[in-house]
Amino acid sequence: MSGFGFSFMGLAFLLALFVPNLIWALAARTKDYDPSSENRGLRVLERVGQVAATTAALLSAGTNLTPWTPWSWWLIAAITCLVAYEAGWVRYFASARTMADFTRRLLGVPVPLATLPVAAFLLLGIYGRAIWLIAAVVILGIGHIGIHLQHAREQSSRRGDRPPGVS
Repeated sequence: MSGFGFSFMGLAFLLALFVPNLIWALAARTKDYDPSSENRGLRVLERVGQVAATTAALLSAGTNLTPWTPWSWWLIAAITCLVAYEAGWVRYFASARTMADFTRRLLGVPVPLATLPVAAFLLLGIYGRAIWLIAAVVILGIGHIGIHLQHAREQSSRRGDRPPGVS
């Protein structure tokens, strides 16, 4: 299990997460975004998960850099997810900024702006053997990915496409 203490890696991951979200909230909000249809239960899970995951990411010292071990591959995978997440934001900011752009697949990943950061933090938790971070991310993921899938389904039904996750 991960030790308790400040995590510089957790801080770096959170900054990579928060910066594009702040830009979105302040200057690049999705044109046709309407949160009024979001499931309240998913919203509660998302908010609880956000607070818990942020706290756990900052206080899981086991996620800090260590000498190379086979566990380091988990960190490499987490960073890869975070880089793909940033690429998803670049693509979104360069688009018309509609919900279809916001929920569009990236490299086959459904709702990448929700899925990739959740995966990154989950993998960071595995790397640091941080059970509290893993638990918080699972709660966050259920709410956050669930809400984004709901929006993606609304978009695909408007276009007549198949919803995300359906082959």
